[in-house]
Amino acid sequence: MCGISGKLHFDPTYRVQEQELHGMAESIVHRGPDDSGYYIAGNVGLGFRRLSIIDLSTGHQPLCNEDGKIWIVFNGEVYNYQALRQQLRERGHQFRTQTDTEVIVHAYEEYGNRCVEHLRGMFAFAIWDDRKKKLFIARDRFGIKPLFYHLSQDRFVFGSEIKAVLAAGGITKEIDSQALDSYFAYKYITDDRTIFREIKKLRPAHTLEIAFEGKQPKITFRKYWDIHYEPDYSKTEREWCEELESVLSEAVKMRLVSDVPLGAFLSGGIDSSSVVALMCKHSNAPVKTFSIGFREQAFNELPYARAVAEHYQTEHHEQIIEPESISLLPKLVWAYDEPYADPSAIPTYYVSKFAREYVTVALSGDGGDELFAGYDTYPKLQHIYKYHRLPHTFNKHFWGSVHQALPNSLWGKGLSYHLSKKREEVGAFTTQQWTLPERQKLYRPELWDTICVTPAEAYKQGLIAASSSDDYLFRMLELDMRTYMVDDVLTKVDRASMLNSLEVRVPILDHKVAELSFRIPSAYKLRGQQKKYILKKTMEPYLPASILAHPKQGFGVPLKMWFKDSLWEYVNDRLHSNNNRLTEYVNMGYVRKVLQDHDKGMRDMNFKIWSLLVLDAWLEQFEGSTR
Repeated sequence: MCGISGKLHFDPTYRVQEQELHGMAESIVHRGPDDSGYYIAGNVGLGFRRLSIIDLSTGHQPLCNEDGKIWIVFNGEVYNYQALRQQLRERGHQFRTQTDTEVIVHAYEEYGNRCVEHLRGMFAFAIWDDRKKKLFIARDRFGIKPLFYHLSQDRFVFGSEIKAVLAAGGITKEIDSQALDSYFAYKYITDDRTIFREIKKLRPAHTLEIAFEGKQPKITFRKYWDIHYEPDYSKTEREWCEELESVLSEAVKMRLVSDVPLGAFLSGGIDSSSVVALMCKHSNAPVKTFSIGFREQAFNELPYARAVAEHYQTEHHEQIIEPESISLLPKLVWAYDEPYADPSAIPTYYVSKFAREYVTVALSGDGGDELFAGYDTYPKLQHIYKYHRLPHTFNKHFWGSVHQALPNSLWGKGLSYHLSKKREEVGAFTTQQWTLPERQKLYRPELWDTICVTPAEAYKQGLIAASSSDDYLFRMLELDMRTYMVDDVLTKVDRASMLNSLEVRVPILDHKVAELSFRIPSAYKLRGQQKKYILKKTMEPYLPASILAHPKQGFGVPLKMWFKDSLWEYVNDRLHSNNNRLTEYVNMGYVRKVLQDHDKGMRDMNFKIWSLLVLDAWLEQFEGSTR
């Protein structure tokens, strides 16, 4: 795993200087502490920081082809590189190293921009083709690896993190109000936006090409892979289990190739337990496993993780997180570069830091919930959809009135809110931390005026409407894959692990596993109230019954207990002041009401409070860096 950066000036007379690239690369040194390198050719420059995983002696980047005309910087892993290397050798390509990086270079020579379609792995890379004076950039199918960029009239700048792009200089740090609205609505920023208006994300499964036709650059985006529901109803349950076991086992085995110590995150849930079980199947030595727990038993999954570790005799390591962990907030804000309010960032950071003491690579179970229907929202939505058989006009007025009448403290208030929406809209309004009416009260009037025409929900509504499937469950899975999974889950894992110079591999998100899951009918994923039915049936021969029956707990944090006890004074100190940085964006009178309602036990406001704390901490760092 590595950190990449670079820039291309559209003026051919411009000369990139090494110190420009050095500043960009050094800003992400945590992603690659082992080595650095630069390539400069007039108006283009590539920068690199390396975390050595495979072919430790000859994996230096930037790396070129035989004649020095094609150069690459690459972040990630290509798991089928050995087979692809052999195919390319048979076509006449000659190799100087054993790295997957060099395989991408030759795949580009052979297949051009379609080289990405031959890669099985996680990646973000940039190739400079000096023959064609063309920059080619690509990101993996699910967005496991990040890629940010700034595009203006005179240059293109890219990097593995926002801080690398900002280090290029000359970029206005104006906040994107639509991105801020997405943050408050969902606790992360969706689409290709970032918190900065002048910096974007390259979306998953996309490539970007900048080629010159005369003096003007031609910029082309292309989606090379997509999510499609194509259910096959001809197979039996047993046949699906056999095929899923085979493909998932292969995906895990491919990710065990490493020249450095390797282990796994183990929560005790079905996903991470399945990965550990299949690792043990393919490993001769005991697998190293790492688990994080809390003293608050409702959030502590250590007994379940321990059961799997004992079942497979892994080399198991555990750590307990305390409320004082909130002191980590400024460091997390720096790592994410933009507001990100998923509190599970805290345990993800600690399990990454803990694992890095023993290994350089760790496998995780991320992606299982989105591919196989593991979240509680899916059966709840199925229940809500039954009411949508009634006319929307009735639901809107009846349930809307119920929602207005119910006190905030009753659980039915949220249910009635969702029932008042159109069937095709409901998915965009679930798992919100601030609803649209709440955000209207929260924002200062001038901020609301810039948002109200196209609020954050509009993006998700558009994705639902554009889905190629009319299967309600797959629409929700697809929505989560395109939003929550990439912009929350995978973002969290990447930043937390790379902050600790740890590579995390995600076998469940192998695109062959994903494509198989798209063919499995929804009835095999959600059976009544039983989530992940087919995955659990597949793993029955591998896992203890207690793990298979254990309800999903999630990687949560006991914010409610922490805020109630030792951290409430901290919350008040940060948010009860009229002089804090939030006043430019939010109505502090409404913020005080939120705090009061929470303190009186009228409503659980933990996640709302956390989002305010994170934004306040981010603004403190952001303003400190620009003024």
